[in-house]
Amino acid sequence: MKKHSSGSSSKIASAVLPYQTPRLRDHYNLGRKLGQGQFGTTYHCTEKATGIEYACKSIPKRKLLCREDYDDVWREIQIMHHLSEHPHVVRIKGTYEDNVFVHLVMELCAGGELFDRIVQKGHYSEKKAAHLMKTIVGVVEACHSLGVMHRDLKPENFLFDTPDEDAKLKATDFGLSVFFKPGQYLSDVVGSPYYVAPEVLHKYYGHESDVWSAGVILYILLCGVPPFWAETDNGIFRQILKGKIDFESEPWPNISDSAKDLIGKMLDRDPRRRISAHEVLCHPWIVDDTVAPDKPLGSAVLSRLKQFCAMNKLKKMALRVIAERLSEEEIGGLRQLFKMIDTDNSGTITFEELKQGLKRVGSELMESEIKALMNAADIDNNGTIDYGEFLAATLHMNKMEREENLLAAFSFFDKDGSGYITVDELQQACKDFGLGDVHLEDIISEIDIDNDGRIDYGEFATMMRKGNAGVGGRTMRGNLNFNLADTLQGKDTGKE
Repeated sequence: MKKHSSGSSSKIASAVLPYQTPRLRDHYNLGRKLGQGQFGTTYHCTEKATGIEYACKSIPKRKLLCREDYDDVWREIQIMHHLSEHPHVVRIKGTYEDNVFVHLVMELCAGGELFDRIVQKGHYSEKKAAHLMKTIVGVVEACHSLGVMHRDLKPENFLFDTPDEDAKLKATDFGLSVFFKPGQYLSDVVGSPYYVAPEVLHKYYGHESDVWSAGVILYILLCGVPPFWAETDNGIFRQILKGKIDFESEPWPNISDSAKDLIGKMLDRDPRRRISAHEVLCHPWIVDDTVAPDKPLGSAVLSRLKQFCAMNKLKKMALRVIAERLSEEEIGGLRQLFKMIDTDNSGTITFEELKQGLKRVGSELMESEIKALMNAADIDNNGTIDYGEFLAATLHMNKMEREENLLAAFSFFDKDGSGYITVDELQQACKDFGLGDVHLEDIISEIDIDNDGRIDYGEFATMMRKGNAGVGGRTMRGNLNFNLADTLQGKDTGKE
């Protein structure tokens, strides 16, 4: 989990908002599900008094496992209000809280995600990419000038407000954003694997890391694949820290030097040399209409982009199924485990108790790994782990690679129990998850090793275990089991 040096009380709060609110349903009618995030589900909703349509993100409070999770939601609300006058940031309309949920009512963006729109349109050029980049980096500049670091810039967090041709691109999801002061450095590892900056992996970073993430988005916009790619998260991190940016393969020979110059400056590994958001907006490729060519980028770029989006979406759905299942069914067992390790019934676990307890359950974790787990879980830095902290940390240890979790996810998609996932079943799942238009044939052909037009369990498990960083919707929070030294030495542990 993320850690804050300020420390926080070990008692879990019961309210996110510091004030009472009316009941959501007195003012809004909730409609269909639009999407599902790490913590909350987003619904279509209509204001009773005006008939105006909005989106409502509902966060179940049972998922907020410790004081820090409550603080995160409150901070997200404050940051959305702080940025809400910006034309390219989703506007927050109101916040409601009851015993079970926190609801954020915000502007409805009905035009879909950034990459999906590009894939749908078919015609796509450098000039169009420059126009989109101007908006994305404009949001980053606005955040930075208002003392906010976004920390999770990725294409899924940019939506079009309407399905129209001239729709506006808007930034959404400030769940990992924080307020910062100039000269202040953070150390918690957050973000999404493809887009995370090298200094974040080194656990010493400032707002420059947002410009790196925007540079990764620009690279993908122009060629359809991420600049740093590998089969596992650690492999990706090693590429981010050491890998060379590929400007040689197709389509790069046909892309303007100005675009490559800008990407090079945004993906400078030294944050002190890296171009700032304001400097990106002043770069000729962004400013000058004649520099970014208007000739369409090749069809290969679009089909790569199509596959990249589609693969992300299937994994995203599978992970949500697993996360939902974990949060409900496995908490009972974790409660017992906590009681067993807390031998003196003090309600907290010391390092010694954790070490002995893990040994008793047959764990083969090394002392350094137990220390890392302890540090990740001990959110308030008081040297012991309370129940909320323990739950938060151990839920994350239940890795998605576990067989029973993969089987549960597979059978969720395999609705008729035939032992295969078909296009129709995936289509239905996409509807259930509010994922809109997804190019499923591309996903199936990518995963379907024996080319029979459907996915069996073996193929599904291979896909889930391979290149886990391809999970577009997954966000890392602090306790990556990721060892910088191993990564730099080239030992790819494949751990998440």
